[in-house]
Amino acid sequence: MNKILVANRGEIALRVMRSAKEMGIKTVAIYSEVDRLSPHVKYADEAVCVGPPASTESYLVGEKIIQICKDLGVNGIHPGYGFLSENAAFARAVTDAGITLIGPSPDAMEVMGDKLAAKAAVKNFEVPMVPGTDEAINDIPTAKKVAAEIGYPILIKASAGGGGKGMRVVESPDLFEEQMQLAVSEATSAFGDGSVFIERYVGSPRHIEIQVLADTHGNIVHLFERECSVQRRHQKVVEEAPSAVLTPEIRESMGNCAVNVAKACNYVGAGTVEFLLDEHKNFFFLEMNTRLQVEHPVTEMITGVDLVKEQIKVARGEQLSFSQEDLEIKGHAMEVRVYAEDPKNNFLPDIGTLQTYQRPGGIGVRVDDGFEEGMEVPIYYDPMLSKLITYGKDREEAIERMIRAIEDYKVAGVETTLSFGKYVMQHPAFTSGDFDTHFVKNHFDPAKLDETNELEAEVAAMLAINLMSKGKASVATQAASRSKWRENRLS
Repeated sequence: MNKILVANRGEIALRVMRSAKEMGIKTVAIYSEVDRLSPHVKYADEAVCVGPPASTESYLVGEKIIQICKDLGVNGIHPGYGFLSENAAFARAVTDAGITLIGPSPDAMEVMGDKLAAKAAVKNFEVPMVPGTDEAINDIPTAKKVAAEIGYPILIKASAGGGGKGMRVVESPDLFEEQMQLAVSEATSAFGDGSVFIERYVGSPRHIEIQVLADTHGNIVHLFERECSVQRRHQKVVEEAPSAVLTPEIRESMGNCAVNVAKACNYVGAGTVEFLLDEHKNFFFLEMNTRLQVEHPVTEMITGVDLVKEQIKVARGEQLSFSQEDLEIKGHAMEVRVYAEDPKNNFLPDIGTLQTYQRPGGIGVRVDDGFEEGMEVPIYYDPMLSKLITYGKDREEAIERMIRAIEDYKVAGVETTLSFGKYVMQHPAFTSGDFDTHFVKNHFDPAKLDETNELEAEVAAMLAINLMSKGKASVATQAASRSKWRENRLS
């Protein structure tokens, strides 16, 4: 494998290309018309425009991508995440064209892409699952009966979906029929498949996922867990590794279950097995993502393993170069997703020009991004600007470095979620580890962001006055007192 096409854009395209370059592999970028000047396009050895800005006319046109590979002598495709990364039909077409997909088989994608099929596949592998139905239900009287047997509150979920679409929590029988119809309608609209199933609703869950890696020689390992419980609209916004609440015993048990899930679908490559952890530390299989995850850097930081390189090696037919016994957790890592969104306005996406864009740096700070100062944030794609990752010897140091990195990250021209990330890092529920997937609903107060901004403006004015009248020593004193005040105001 000497030339790889990255069938994606932005930060993940750049991230894949950097690992490929270290391995001596040439890279090909694809781009839409609006991404013509993006960093991933300039970084690649070759780049080809695949169409207009809309992803349905560019990044999702599999036939065109495969033809580009044939024209340029590409022998491997890395799909990144999103777009075509979990599209079994595309994976099959790539394989049929004689090109290697750096990812799992189409069959594994199909099984794990359907939540009911996934539950059926892992049923005989001693993987704990939330009590619920094993097949789709569309008959409302029957569904009502099943819901009563499971016990309210229950969760109606789309079989084919994710990201919270086609999902409804039902607190009582009198609300069931309406919520069932809404879930089916939303699932049909979002995925073209209205199949839904029913599970017991886990009221205060934590979202814990396990990274797995498998080769074509039957070797499977897990690379420990990531905590992904801070979410908005059922999408992760803050991730860390390891979790603050798992015991070594639970970690080992959860890891073994994740390996069994991979075995259940003959998985090859890098994948993620997601679990819910309830308030009693019981865990249940949720789903498997058959691709590289957005939050994979935190796993890389605590294990020292380059997951993209491992994906490429596995795709080349190589055996894993390490065993489960070789892996250990070293230190702690945090990741904050930086979105062009307004956290004070229900995280409404924002677009505009990055008038200022200055990345943070220093020890223990990593920024995975695909933007430069002066670029436009397009309306056509996910509004994530970057992933801000910090690493420390322990959780406290990783949090401290994240706060510093957020303060050093300068972005003007669009609203961002940086202030929200700082809010999370300083909130007692997060720092104590006592939080769940309802963090935003239970703890986030947008008004506190305005208070913090006003406070920082006051402090900046005080510092300017001191600088002119009393010299640098006074400035240092004011700065020291400032940080304590801000911490207390956010607590």
